[in-house]
Amino acid sequence: MQKVAPPQCLQNAFDEHGLGDIDVFSFPDGTHSAADAAAAIGCDISEIGKSLVFVTEPGRPVLIIMNGADQVDEHRAAGLIGLPMRKATAQEVRELTGYAIGGVPPFGHAKPVETLLDQKLLTKKTIWLAAGTPKTVFALAPDELRRVTGIETGVDISA
Repeated sequence: MQKVAPPQCLQNAFDEHGLGDIDVFSFPDGTHSAADAAAAIGCDISEIGKSLVFVTEPGRPVLIIMNGADQVDEHRAAGLIGLPMRKATAQEVRELTGYAIGGVPPFGHAKPVETLLDQKLLTKKTIWLAAGTPKTVFALAPDELRRVTGIETGVDISA
């Protein structure tokens, strides 16, 4: 684990949210999946906040920040959004967020993204999140994650 600078667009988002001094860590073998990230960090997989991008039928992007141990119940999530939705393609993820799959952070996206936050993540002391690349992560406390995403409460979206 090596401390590194985040991509400039993410550093700008950190600065905008008062997180300019946050530590970003790089793992040479990557943190492409929640299991990879948990193994590299040495934490429980449920402490990983995986950022999953979906698109509604009219093309509206939705980011779901899910704990790494669970899968998203897509029907439940669509019910909360009020529109049918599907997983975004790799190209859509890059266009909508500015980041590749496996590196999507919870904020600082290229376009406005509606966000849902898994309520189970809010019970963790620390949440590890992608930091702009599939090899980098950073940690936030649940209260900080809620603050920077503008989400007051999490939702039950586990399958």
